Amino acid sequence: MSKKDVHVVPHPEGWAVKREGADRASSIHDRKADALDVGRDLARKDEVELVIHGQDGNIQDSDSYGNDPHPPRDEKH
Repeated sequence: MSKKDVHVVPHPEGWAVKREGADRASSIHDRKADALDVGRDLARKDEVELVIHGQDGNIQDSDSYGNDPHPPRDEKH
């Protein structure tokens, strides 16, 4: 079974960390930075993608922590 990507998404109470396809959030945070820290740790642990959404819900960025056969060429991190 394939592991699900981790998403950081806006939530009525702040920011949520959710697994792809999950109904409930894994955790909810007041600040986006806190949600990113938790989401990044989960993505690293499970070697999956971290997908970062903006306040409008659109995808802003993503980081791969898995075995990516075609890694990006950018050097942002």
